[in-house]
Amino acid sequence: MSENIEPAALYSVIEQCAQLVEVPCSRDTVWPILAAYEDTLAHAVIAFRVATGEANAGDFDCRFTMLPRQLDPYAVALSENLIAPTDHPVGDLLRELHGEFPIDGTGIDFGVVGGFKKTWSFFPIDDLQSVSKLVGLPSMPESVAGNLDFFTRYDLADRVSLVGIDYPHRSVNLYFGAAPAEVFSAEGITSIFREAGLARPSDRLLRLGARAFGIYATMSWDSPKVERITIAAMTSDPMTLPVRIEPKIENLVRKSPYSTEDRQFVYAITTTPTGEYHKLQSYFKWQSRVRNVLLVSQDG
Repeated sequence: MSENIEPAALYSVIEQCAQLVEVPCSRDTVWPILAAYEDTLAHAVIAFRVATGEANAGDFDCRFTMLPRQLDPYAVALSENLIAPTDHPVGDLLRELHGEFPIDGTGIDFGVVGGFKKTWSFFPIDDLQSVSKLVGLPSMPESVAGNLDFFTRYDLADRVSLVGIDYPHRSVNLYFGAAPAEVFSAEGITSIFREAGLARPSDRLLRLGARAFGIYATMSWDSPKVERITIAAMTSDPMTLPVRIEPKIENLVRKSPYSTEDRQFVYAITTTPTGEYHKLQSYFKWQSRVRNVLLVSQDG
């Protein structure tokens, strides 16, 4: 498929992938989003995401990343009526972030049922940012500052590579790049999760740690605690990972379309205080530079 994928062709692919995980694709929801960001699709990295767990049932997510650095994807969503305005701090955070920090690219997430959900702001891979600076943003959740010492103890605080903002759930994801190898060891994962008050990591999660490239934390305005921590691994074949793949995910692995020469996936396990769920990101349209952005999360 050409670089300049048309919205109609992309919608057809999205609909096909949603059917693989038995989620109905709403044209009324998806088409306005494709139209709003149509000018960015030629150079976008396009991926599809499915997750297990009750909270994720009933939707199938699409992700556009590597969008232009000057783009304010939340402002686009507002102007195109993809999301309602809010006086909550979540509505101001992206503008503050882009005004104070170097941005190398942006992105969005949306569900085929739930519509526009998230924005992504990437920092340059040679200029990772610190939590201590991020907490200076007026709209950043207080929970980020409250966990600064926690991130510092595990040598993560000065390694922020990416910030995600979830508008419906009013939460923030901090991705930590170039994380020390110790973070992904069984001892490191167990210690981090115990200190954060999360469920004890499963054997599957500990095994995934040996292949992991990334770790990120989710926080919100409503709780002082780290709400979730995710460990992620990049692979060309998730079936070779040392974890049991859920049937819902396996179907997408085996049948999802892709438009580049090689297939790429990110497999992740997210842990909450009460348990864990699994996620798969299947890349439909890939760029080689994405590998560098992702693998900056490996130490050295």
